[in-house]
Amino acid sequence: MDGRDFGRELSTAVVAFHEAVGARLGVTAVDQRALALIAGKGPLSAGELAKEINLTPGAVTGVADRLERAGLVRREPDPGDRRRVVLSAVPGAFGQVFAGLGAAMGELTARYSPQEQQVIADWVVRTVDVLKEQTRLLSEIGKNAPDRT
Repeated sequence: MDGRDFGRELSTAVVAFHEAVGARLGVTAVDQRALALIAGKGPLSAGELAKEINLTPGAVTGVADRLERAGLVRREPDPGDRRRVVLSAVPGAFGQVFAGLGAAMGELTARYSPQEQQVIADWVVRTVDVLKEQTRLLSEIGKNAPDRT
């Protein structure tokens, strides 16, 4: 098995895991991406979230509705502009689903020396960078592709 095979297997396993998370919570993969951004960056307006995940404001409304129904986010008045609403992650709601994964990954990580962990962390960071760049390139190609209708 070479690096491409490992990458394909890792990608498939991650997608399958997120499909299972989505089925458990009643949300989509895009919803999970949105929630991860909201939880990581703090409260975001629908417009800010739309820019971050490259969706239309209307599509973000659907994302927010599903996340709110699932009890994962709250719509709250923006403290800086009471006319605007921001989406805030409900503390701990998403983490319950990831608790088992977190524990299992902690056990796995403990098997490696600190030096090996640094190499693994470097590989993961660089892999994420490659994936982000490839996602950006594919998104640009999609925007510039001729209409096939």
